[in-house]
This record gives sequence, structure tokens and C-alpha cells, in this order.
Amino acid sequence: MLPIKTALIALVLVLGSASSVFARDEIENYSIKSALETADAREKLDPQIKLYFGNWKHGAVVQSIGEWKSYKKSNGVGRANEVACKRAFLSAAISLQQRAIKMGGNAVIGIKRDYDNRKTSSDITYVCGSGMLMSAVVLIGTVVRTEK
Repeated sequence: MLPIKTALIALVLVLGSASSVFARDEIENYSIKSALETADAREKLDPQIKLYFGNWKHGAVVQSIGEWKSYKKSNGVGRANEVACKRAFLSAAISLQQRAIKMGGNAVIGIKRDYDNRKTSSDITYVCGSGMLMSAVVLIGTVVRTEK
């Protein structure tokens, strides 16, 4: 029989290696267009508050209100990464719209993606990180008032 101290060390090593086998940390790019075309997005996004990703063209800015960050997670258990990521993306986009409404804006422009504090801009994709339990999306955009 092994001494208790040796048994505990062995147990910690086994559990530590098992967790790395079951853990996942995947960083993937997904289509903004695809996420915005889902039934949930069409139903839940406010058509009065426009979202402009990357360098998308927008109307003339009358007032720049401020830059805001939205960090949202989605349950990834039993879901494909893309499904969980679309949900997290939609939550982040809705959060930016809500901030625009609260601050008196009518658009969010220059929306960037942010993963691990590395901001990048894209007209076509957003970044999503998926772990064993959750998927997460971070969007940063500038709330503005544009000419109508």
C-alpha cells in the first residue's frame, strides 16, 4: 500500500493530466454576415440602431459619444462551437445597441473584435474563443449619432 502523501501526489497528477485531455481552448473566426442573418438576430437586433463592423460605410457622424466594450459569453455545453459563438456574438451586438440607446446614439461604428486584449478590425469576421463550458465574444465599437 502506498503512503498517503504518495497517493495524493499520484491523484493530483492523474487529475491534472485528465483535465488537459478534456479541456479545449479554441479561437476561431466566424462570419459576421452569417451571424447577423440568423432568425434570432433578425428578431432581437434593433433596426433603428445601426451596427457597422470594421470599415463598413456609414453616414456622416454628427456626434461621437464614446467607445464601448461588450464581453459576452454563451453556454457551450452540448453545442457546436459555431452555435455557441453566434449566440455570444448576438448578445455582444445587442449590448452595444443598448449602450447606444442609453447614450443617445443611433449607431455603433468601427466595431472591432478583441480577443485576449488584441484588438483587430475585420469587415467580414468576428473572433470567438471556446472552452470546455463557454464560448465568448468581445466587441468594441464607437457609439455615435449619424445623419439620417
